[in-house]
Amino acid sequence: MSLILPGNVASATASTGYDVDNSCRFNDDDSAYLSRTQASGSTTKFTYSAWMKRGKLTDAQDFLDVYNDNNNRFGFFWNDDDQIDMYNKISGSVNFQKITTAKYRDPSAWYHVVIAADTTLGTAEDRIKLWVNGVRVTSFGTNTNPGSSVNFSIHSSSHEQRIGSYGTGSSYYDGLYAEVFWIDGTAYDQDDFGEFDEDSPTIWKPKDCKDDLTFGTNGFYLDFADSGDLGDDESGNGNDFTENNIAAVDQGTDSPTNNFCTMNPLAYRLDSGVSKPTYSEGNCKLVLADDSGASKSSMGTIGVTTGLWYWEMKLTTDNDAAYCGITRAEYDPNDNFGGRSIYYNSANGALSVGTGTGGTADGSYGNTYTSGDIVGVAFDATNGVIWFSKAGTWQNSATIAEIGAGTTTNAATTGITMSQFWMPFLEGADCTWEVNLGGSPAFTVSSGNADGNGYGNFEYAVPSGYYALCTKNLAEYG
Repeated sequence: MSLILPGNVASATASTGYDVDNSCRFNDDDSAYLSRTQASGSTTKFTYSAWMKRGKLTDAQDFLDVYNDNNNRFGFFWNDDDQIDMYNKISGSVNFQKITTAKYRDPSAWYHVVIAADTTLGTAEDRIKLWVNGVRVTSFGTNTNPGSSVNFSIHSSSHEQRIGSYGTGSSYYDGLYAEVFWIDGTAYDQDDFGEFDEDSPTIWKPKDCKDDLTFGTNGFYLDFADSGDLGDDESGNGNDFTENNIAAVDQGTDSPTNNFCTMNPLAYRLDSGVSKPTYSEGNCKLVLADDSGASKSSMGTIGVTTGLWYWEMKLTTDNDAAYCGITRAEYDPNDNFGGRSIYYNSANGALSVGTGTGGTADGSYGNTYTSGDIVGVAFDATNGVIWFSKAGTWQNSATIAEIGAGTTTNAATTGITMSQFWMPFLEGADCTWEVNLGGSPAFTVSSGNADGNGYGNFEYAVPSGYYALCTKNLAEYG
């Protein structure tokens, strides 16, 4: 069995004939965005389609913006309340704005957003249409529709188009993008870009549609397949984007058709006086403040009770305590994760096994680890066994061969109770963790090792029969 925390994981849990192989990570702390100068085009019709997996929440973040000056601008963004806000301003006047009543707050999910506009239509409510995961959104807290044949502040040679940033260099998007389309001159529907799964009709999935679309002069399609040119337009128009603070390491395989586990910014320890971890890099980098030595904790977005799983965690700064391993999914924000977790201690190499009301510790388990070290975790959820490695060396004299063979003699611990879901876990104070769960590593991987299904990108070899925590593997082994 497997657990993905509540939210629409879209097509990632369904089989599909069309696979999205890549995504691009936008980190707001890096002021990351894509930009291009437009040509003249339609001012009354367009379509935007993109898949997005959110990182930071409750913070205004633009996912597309066209900006000339403060009086002439156009864009879509997540607002501070995690609603989708769409607007256009021309010559100082707002001629349309629609803000959803729905709030999109699931950092484990891929959202498919389609926005289609045609101001020549007779019905005002149809001039701007919004779909999320294949369902048309009709409930808006602010609902100012554009007038008949009104012009949008788009497709002018004097306007810059940005993905992931407001035009003045603010409100940077934080999260992942995949399958980004822009159509100049045609208002398409959501089913031109996606479809409901035949076997699971509530699951929305992308489809191969590039060759069926008329892109228009400014149209583009970004598939993020070339890590050396992540702004490359694959529509045939050559409308390439300039990468700003985006590098090859930001290409990932976490996608709408294979959703990978990340750390969960909604699940963390909230003891009095303890600050929330600071999340970045698609929720795969966590800074844990000192707080007078009080530990902060975080757990992953996917939990399991069966299957064999592998991931890596890199300790990049280590000024106090740091621990990593697994934790049970029953979540109380005022609880100490450590009491119900199994983890490997950086300071003394000890193994701690939580029982829910306390725990045991083995101070002779393994070597200490510190800044720059990568800890590997091999978790046999079917049999309740776990191993840890430091810099590729399995601790307690274990070997990668015996792990693959299921020999538990040198395991960190056995007999883990699998009646509940377990998920990746980290904790610490005054330290920084960079997590690699396979889909979008927070650190640069120099060697590149995939699991037996070809998924994941790891620094060290994956034990035979162990797999990255992603939905395609979960469907087969979870």
